[in-house]
Amino acid sequence: MSGEFSKHSAPEAGTASRWSLALTEAEIQITDHAGQIRRIATRDLSGVIIETHPQHSGPWGADLWWMLFDAQGNLTCAFPQGATGEAEVAGWLRSLPGFDHPAMAAALASEEKAIFPVWQKPPPDQAAPDQQTLTPG
Repeated sequence: MSGEFSKHSAPEAGTASRWSLALTEAEIQITDHAGQIRRIATRDLSGVIIETHPQHSGPWGADLWWMLFDAQGNLTCAFPQGATGEAEVAGWLRSLPGFDHPAMAAALASEEKAIFPVWQKPPPDQAAPDQQTLTPG
């Protein structure tokens, strides 16, 4: 997952509040500042990385990006801190089994451009029965 990530960089944020997020049992939908919609099915989510840009974002850029990876480990969509609906989606992501809360805290405190893997879906044979399905709580 993180190897694939190095081929990508965060998209332009525009004004973060112009981004909107929607969470359903089936998917996370992200609408960017230009109105382009991207989706990832919750069952296909395989990893989450937080990317930080505190020194490079300027007054209108986002310091933190949530990066969502699909079942093949490809970056499917991303959204900036401050996007409308971020609290609900980020809360759901933080509730995933095995979410790395210390890595998230390190990302929030970071003063450098960096990546912080905060969650990776366990292989099906390693997940507990109640962790097989990823549904919003």
